[in-house]
Amino acid sequence: MVSTRLSRLEGHRRKFLAIVDETPECQRATHYAASRARNSNGAVVLLYVIPTGDFREWLGVEEIMRAEAREEAEAIVAKAAQTVRESLGIEPEIVIREGSAADQINAQIEEDRDIAILVLAAGSAKEGPGPLVSSLAGRAAFPIPVTVIPETLTDEEIDALS
Repeated sequence: MVSTRLSRLEGHRRKFLAIVDETPECQRATHYAASRARNSNGAVVLLYVIPTGDFREWLGVEEIMRAEAREEAEAIVAKAAQTVRESLGIEPEIVIREGSAADQINAQIEEDRDIAILVLAAGSAKEGPGPLVSSLAGRAAFPIPVTVIPETLTDEEIDALS
């Protein structure tokens, strides 16, 4: 079921959703999403997904591991948000979710119907386009367009394209 996007209605702004993780290409996606948001009077949402599989094996320390993972996620997404603020002068929304990446991306898109475009970045390593793009390619159907940014683009090239 495809839910109606609200971003074009009065009182709403189109949001660009960028996935934050620890890959080198992540910065390309956040920069492009923020640049598009700035240039279209939109907004940017930075989403970090904590995989749940990391906690299930350690029942006795599950809550401690979950808290540590949350703390690490907050630090990573805060750094990405600070970069967006400093380089593009906009304030991003920050969301941290727990679960599988595809499920949580879809859930965020469903819950925030102002999100109109999902932005991912492909890596340039010989192993392939990066773990997120590889895991989602062909397997996850999203109800919005997906833009994949090459890792090799500079900030200036991204700004020119956005």
